[in-house]
Amino acid sequence: MLYTPVELATAIGQRIRTRRKAMGLTQADSASRAGVSYRTWRRMEAEGKASIDDLVRAALVLRCEDALDTLFPPPAAVSMDALLDDQRKGRR
Repeated sequence: MLYTPVELATAIGQRIRTRRKAMGLTQADSASRAGVSYRTWRRMEAEGKASIDDLVRAALVLRCEDALDTLFPPPAAVSMDALLDDQRKGRR
């Protein structure tokens, strides 16, 4: 399913809010722990608007930093020859 950037950002903000609440943290506590302003944290949850740095800080506070490693996986090989070449070079 295709999403617009606004839909994706809003959904991420909602997941941040859900995770924070499940961990028993307030917005103010979370913002303080992340080193961002309270206003920034509120905007991140409500509108999904945040810098990459703010998003990484939120992931660390909410113990989701491992998920960031899988955010942009390497592209799949476009052919069998490319796959074999990648394996020979130790990329996969």
